[in-house]
Amino acid sequence: MKSKALTIALIVLVVISLLSIIGLVLKLQLSNNSGPSEPKEPTIDEIVEASVDVPEITTNLSGKQYIKISLKIQTSNKKSAEELRKRDFQINNIVIQELSEMTAEDFDGKSGKRAFEEAIKAQLNPLMQQGEIEKVYIVSYIIN
Repeated sequence: MKSKALTIALIVLVVISLLSIIGLVLKLQLSNNSGPSEPKEPTIDEIVEASVDVPEITTNLSGKQYIKISLKIQTSNKKSAEELRKRDFQINNIVIQELSEMTAEDFDGKSGKRAFEEAIKAQLNPLMQQGEIEKVYIVSYIIN
């Protein structure tokens, strides 16, 4: 009698263990198939759709030189881009103010250009009510 009860208890424990393992494996498989945990990179069409062109701005740098610069600003989505287009006067103001504090030497090398792009991004993001600025690109520039 004891042997039969012990055998039944052992079988029940093995069945419960197997069901638990199968459930865990299925759960892991479903969570892996539910999509990547990292956000996917946007396609180039999505980037273009969520970007705003800033027409050429000509302004003085700190000193006697001047700069002609064009930018493209990538936002997080299409609605953000629409909002940013309406803020064109604020973009121009921020760009001109930032450039007025810079010299031609500030644009030397990649790090100078990246610092300018990051400064513009940091100043524009607080203005945004829908989405955010993802990246600022210098499309062209000439310093005289």
